[in-house]
Amino acid sequence: MVKLAKANAVVGQSGGPTAVINASLVGVIEEAKKHSEIGNLYGAIHAVSGIVKDEFIDLKKIPAKTLELVAASPSSALGSSRDKPDEEYCAKILNVFKKRNVRYFFYIGGNDSANTCFIINNVAQKAGYELRAWHIPKTIDNDLLVTDHCPGYGTAAKFVACALMGDDLDNRALGGVKIDCIMGRNAGFLTAASVLGRQRDDDGPHLVYVPEKGISLDKFLSDVENTYKKLGRCIVAVSEGMCDIEGILWTKKIAEVSEKDAHGNIQLSGTGMLADFLADQIRAILKIKRVRADTFGYLQRSFAGLQSAVDAKEARLCGRQAVKFSLKLSSGSVAIKRLKSAKYAVELFATELGSVAEKTKPMPDDFINSQANGVTDAFVKYALPLTGGLPKTEYLGNYPRV
Repeated sequence: MVKLAKANAVVGQSGGPTAVINASLVGVIEEAKKHSEIGNLYGAIHAVSGIVKDEFIDLKKIPAKTLELVAASPSSALGSSRDKPDEEYCAKILNVFKKRNVRYFFYIGGNDSANTCFIINNVAQKAGYELRAWHIPKTIDNDLLVTDHCPGYGTAAKFVACALMGDDLDNRALGGVKIDCIMGRNAGFLTAASVLGRQRDDDGPHLVYVPEKGISLDKFLSDVENTYKKLGRCIVAVSEGMCDIEGILWTKKIAEVSEKDAHGNIQLSGTGMLADFLADQIRAILKIKRVRADTFGYLQRSFAGLQSAVDAKEARLCGRQAVKFSLKLSSGSVAIKRLKSAKYAVELFATELGSVAEKTKPMPDDFINSQANGVTDAFVKYALPLTGGLPKTEYLGNYPRV
C-alpha cells in the first residue's frame, strides 16, 4: 500500500451509546498523536449528521487528564446519530473531507456504521479520492459478524448479570414470579448474560428466552408453573425480541397498534408492553398472586461506574489498532479473535468492510438449551470472561434449620 502524504483524519461515534465506546475514541486519539502522517484529528459532532454540517472539534487539543475521564465515561462523548447514509449523503461527506484534506476516517459503531464506511469508501474510490475508511466495532447486542465479540457487550452483560443477581436475592426474600425484559431484537446475547451471576443451584434466572428460539404462550406458562411449584418462586429473563413458534414477535401479537421507530421497526426498547403482558397472563391463568415485571430498556447502555475492565481495555485497543491499520491498509473493520489458551486472551485483526456491513449474527445453537428456556455452559464459558469478573453474594435461607 502506498504511503499517504500527511493528511487529516475524522473520527465519529454512531448508533446507540455504550459504556466503553469512548474508550475506543480515546484509543484513536492516542494512536493518531503518535504518527506524523496524521495532521489534524477532527471529532465529528453527532457523527455523520455533524460531518455534513462541517461541525467538528480538534481532538488533539484535549488534555490527557480529560481523555482519561472520557475513556471511563459511558455514552458517546462526541454525540451520536441514527442517520443511515446513502450514496448521495456520502457524496456530501466526501465534499467535506476534500475541503478539509481528510484522508483517514474512523467510525465507531455497529453494522450500520460499517455499512456507512463501506459506502463512503466506494464513493471515494469512484471519485478517485484516496480515503482510508475504518470501522471500529461496538454494540451491546454483540451481533456483528466475524469478530468473536463486540466492545460494549462485556459491560452491558455485566450490568444485566448484576441486576439479575440483585433481583434473585430480592425474589428470595418475598417469593413470587419476577419477569425481566432485556434488550435484544434479533440476538439473545444480552438476555443470556442474565445467568452469568448464578452462584447457587437454585439461583435465578430460572428461565431464559431469547429471540433465536420461538416459544408458545402455553409452553411459557408451563415452564413458569413447573418452576414455581418446585421452588416456590421463579425469575424469568426474556428478550424484547421474544417470538412465538412461527417467529412472530410477541410484542407484535399483543399490540393492536405497535409503535415503530425511525427505521420502521416495531418499538421494543423503552416499552413495558411484553413484560406486562406476560405478568398478566401468569396472574390470570396460573393464579399466582405476587407477580412483578420490569423492562430494562436503555439502562445498560450508559450505566456509569460499572465498566468491565476487560471490555474497556479491548475497546481502547480497537481504537488504537484502527489507526495502525489505516497507515498500512486501504479500508476495513477491526475484529477480535479469541486465542486458544488456558487463560483468556485475544488478538486483533482486520476484516473487509463488506463482511460486517448491514449483517448480524444470532446466538449459536449450542449456547441455547434443548428446551429453549435457558442457556448452556458453553455460553457461560464464552461470556463470563468479558464481564471482567462479578461480585459474590450470600444467602442464609439455604442453611440447615435448627
